[in-house]
Amino acid sequence: MIGAAAKSVAMAAALSSSCIFCQIARSSTSTTLLHQDDKVVAFQDINPSAFRHYLVIPVEHIPTVRDLKRSSEDFSLVSHMLNVGQGLLQRDAPHAKHYRYGFHQPPFNSVNHLHLHCFALPFIPRWKAIKYLSLGPFGGFIDAGKLLERIKPLSSI
Repeated sequence: MIGAAAKSVAMAAALSSSCIFCQIARSSTSTTLLHQDDKVVAFQDINPSAFRHYLVIPVEHIPTVRDLKRSSEDFSLVSHMLNVGQGLLQRDAPHAKHYRYGFHQPPFNSVNHLHLHCFALPFIPRWKAIKYLSLGPFGGFIDAGKLLERIKPLSSI
């Protein structure tokens, strides 16, 4: 049993050392951070799809939304990610008429490290909105509010 636990820890360390978002969270890159605390970091998307397009990621390596559980810890983390993203966009794009917050779901996520997309719209160019459509039961993009509903602890319902 100890061998399996050690192997799991070693695999997680290897994943996080090769994960670009883990490197950004550890400040191991030249990425400018817009926000940093003990739980999350935020930065501009390298290929923005909107007037403002930020990513908020957990410091801990969590691969995708499918790895989130209906727990107070995961609910608190995603709520914090959303609060950070909302605060950044209200600060940097206070006159935007529309904001959007959400996550890609497998198999449509491009980086296997949980990340919240935060948009001050419009999408630029407009066709990029296609990348952020919900495909219902097939995945696609999930609104942050819908994800929070999905992982809300049962004791809170």
